[in-house]
Amino acid sequence: MLSLVPCVHLLTSVEIYILDTIQFQLNAEQVGHLTDIRQTLHKAPEASGEEEQTGRFIVEQLERVGADRIVSGLGGYGVIAEYRGIADGPTVMIRCELDGLPIEEISKVPYRSQTPGRGHLCGHDGHMAMVLGVAQLLAAQRPKQGRVVLMFQPAEETGAGAAAVIEDPNFAEFRPDFAFSLHNLPGRPLGEVSICQEYANCASRGMQINLRGKSSHAAAPEDGLSPASAISVLMDQLAKLGVGGEMNDQFTLSTLTHVRLGEPTFGIAPGFGELRVTLRSISDALMEDMIARAHEAVAQATPDLDVAITWHDIFLACVNHPESRDQIIQAAKRIGTPLKELDYPMRWSEDFGRFGLDGAKSAMFFLGSGETQPQLHNPDYDFPDALIPIGAELFITIIEQLLGFTD
Repeated sequence: MLSLVPCVHLLTSVEIYILDTIQFQLNAEQVGHLTDIRQTLHKAPEASGEEEQTGRFIVEQLERVGADRIVSGLGGYGVIAEYRGIADGPTVMIRCELDGLPIEEISKVPYRSQTPGRGHLCGHDGHMAMVLGVAQLLAAQRPKQGRVVLMFQPAEETGAGAAAVIEDPNFAEFRPDFAFSLHNLPGRPLGEVSICQEYANCASRGMQINLRGKSSHAAAPEDGLSPASAISVLMDQLAKLGVGGEMNDQFTLSTLTHVRLGEPTFGIAPGFGELRVTLRSISDALMEDMIARAHEAVAQATPDLDVAITWHDIFLACVNHPESRDQIIQAAKRIGTPLKELDYPMRWSEDFGRFGLDGAKSAMFFLGSGETQPQLHNPDYDFPDALIPIGAELFITIIEQLLGFTD
């Protein structure tokens, strides 16, 4: 089980600047404690659907801070903390992610991953620390109206987590009117808020195509039925479903990720093959068109083969509601963080959009994690701790704008 190991934390100049300028302040001791928590989480990453110990650790931290109610086991290992206002009003959800990645970390930091083949290489450890910072602020001062729901969501990396949470019967009573989330963004200045006009993240899904014919001796390939020619055709045709390029209203991208043909031997003409391709588009409508064209290409290339198509890591497009988007912009301006408004979304995908489709006025924004920061999912990526108070104060400011706080 994860355990919090106390250590001495010295504030950076960036953190001191933040503490002097935010409207709803985390003090230096709180920021140091949240940094310790983030680094503790970093040591023990769990992949999507495996976040049992992470979920327990989050519950322990929430119990120490205090909440009106804590519910665990949502959609797997998801955790919710509820903070009620004095009067009736809307429900505002702040969401972060529990899961790490099945990637070996390459790092010399003292808190590097201690789990072989696993790493918090997307920054979900930092996102959790931010939302625990929101919990600390809410524990000290409740909303004037409505309620706040802090959602620690499992299995974001596979696209399964948000859907599982929404389908969980225990989530019904927490269903939000507004939902907000952020993701750190390497390549942008530290602490800069980026917000997209409409689409925040592209839709994507993995297409697995299994082909089966009949193997034969390599000396008599004509006596079998090889999928080799079909695979050759599909490698070309599927790549043409989306060619990428500059982001625009018609953006689509098809990426071949895996090909397998027969056994690695010289004496057997192959009888089976497999292709995996990732389809990506700016909108769900374009995705449906790509899916239809992919099915047609497979059917035309494989008239004599047995074909099985399965879909994996399904992410719908993440769309910003204009009202929630405006709340984010207003919060960034009030706090004084740099703000960049974007015309088009990130290429990568996020399952947070499911909450918008479920009825919430949802919006996701991005927080710059440094212009020289390694990219997300790189083996040497590490979340910058200086972002913890910035993210927490952005969230708490959004909450104040929508619900107010007691005096």
